Amino acid sequence: MAHTHTDDAAKQMIEAMARGGWRITEQRRRLAEIFAGSDGYLSPKDVYEAMVAYYPGVSFDTVYRNLRLMSEMGVLEQFYSMDAGLKFKAACIHHHHHHLICTNCEKTLTFEYCPMEQEMKLPGNFKIMNHRFEVYGICEACQRERAGVVVE
Repeated sequence: MAHTHTDDAAKQMIEAMARGGWRITEQRRRLAEIFAGSDGYLSPKDVYEAMVAYYPGVSFDTVYRNLRLMSEMGVLEQFYSMDAGLKFKAACIHHHHHHLICTNCEKTLTFEYCPMEQEMKLPGNFKIMNHRFEVYGICEACQRERAGVVVE
């Protein structure tokens, strides 16, 4: 069987969870595989439906609790859409970058510029441990579609 990018991504997520002190159960391994195999954001309902196919007895609460924990651990990234609520995707573990997110199709583009590299005057001697920077807008394909231009 060929080794794929999806296998690598799932393996990295599982290793990060193990470093975080998690017991790696079959269900958690499956969660990592679901996210590694998806390019876009998944709602808790999407993930639950994928999990039920493998584990018919799994509860929505269990899936949701694991998604929140994986997010807190930095294995998943969260995105809150006004229309669809909270969604998750596999975190980019390789290098530091930020995201442009299309509010129409949810396509995510990465960009390397980090605004945190500028000097920031933060109140209260605040020490930053981590950060995320997301810019929301409409991608080029969705702009063309809205303008009535047929996209191939």
